[in-house]
Amino acid sequence: MKRNGDRFHRTGRWRSSLAAYARLVRVPNLFTAPPDVILGAAVVSGFGYAVPVGTVVGLAVSSVLLYAAGMALNDYFDVEEDARYRPERPIPSGEIPRDRALTFGAALLASGVGVAFLSAGAAAGAVAAVLALGIVVYDGVAKGSLIGSAVMGGNRGINVVLGMTAAVAPTALPLRAFLIPAIVALYIGSVTQMAESETGAAERRAVSLGVAGTSIAALGVVGASAVASMSLVDAALVVALLAAFVVWTGLPLRRAYLHPSPDVIGPAVGACVLGLTILAAAFAATVGTRWAIAAVAFFVPAVGLSKVFDVS
Repeated sequence: MKRNGDRFHRTGRWRSSLAAYARLVRVPNLFTAPPDVILGAAVVSGFGYAVPVGTVVGLAVSSVLLYAAGMALNDYFDVEEDARYRPERPIPSGEIPRDRALTFGAALLASGVGVAFLSAGAAAGAVAAVLALGIVVYDGVAKGSLIGSAVMGGNRGINVVLGMTAAVAPTALPLRAFLIPAIVALYIGSVTQMAESETGAAERRAVSLGVAGTSIAALGVVGASAVASMSLVDAALVVALLAAFVVWTGLPLRRAYLHPSPDVIGPAVGACVLGLTILAAAFAATVGTRWAIAAVAFFVPAVGLSKVFDVS
């Protein structure tokens, strides 16, 4: 009887620890990383390059590892702010020791770079290394500033570029190939700046910046559609996905603009983060339906898990 009780206690403790690490890395957000990679692969496919599916999968795994590292290191550096505003987070609550979170985050960073290199070679490894550096710079130095928001946005753009390495070194591509990663970077940069109001004095101006970034992203899809050669099916899918993106992000952004307080801005930030999967799918649909479906497939688990775990 005692042995069974000990086994039950160990199982419960293991599950509790697993849940703590899932909250540490904000597990719903992890599903927003692969669509970036898929979008990057779609972009180079649109330029006529053959893209191996297995390579895209490997780069998507790398992206998830790097994103998880960023979340873990974010909480490591934010422990004092979290102790004040979010005492239930895994580190201030004592569920995960702070030094263990640092070790965990560093291991994820190294693993992400390694998986990228093994999946697609030196170019992918180099892009992943730049992304890892950007993550450390944001979490450790730049966070909380306009520069920090730009770094975070840049990291998301680099994540799209990581997907491009599935077929070709980014240096071999024309500058116009980087327009979509740049739009993704601007979108996430604006959302990150808006998120700074979540635990401080909420400002309508910050929400306006988020609205502007979202609007530019939507217009970017329109522009990409205008220059793409698409079938009627592809065009219809672009319209549907763009409408879904506008509605998904627009409603919470409207609420945040009308009532700019932390408890309203937080959900708006979360909606915009999850909405990136729809945005990536809309851009990808301008290249082909299969790319769009692959990207938007991650939206369902991201939203489902967001009902259990925090996003912002």
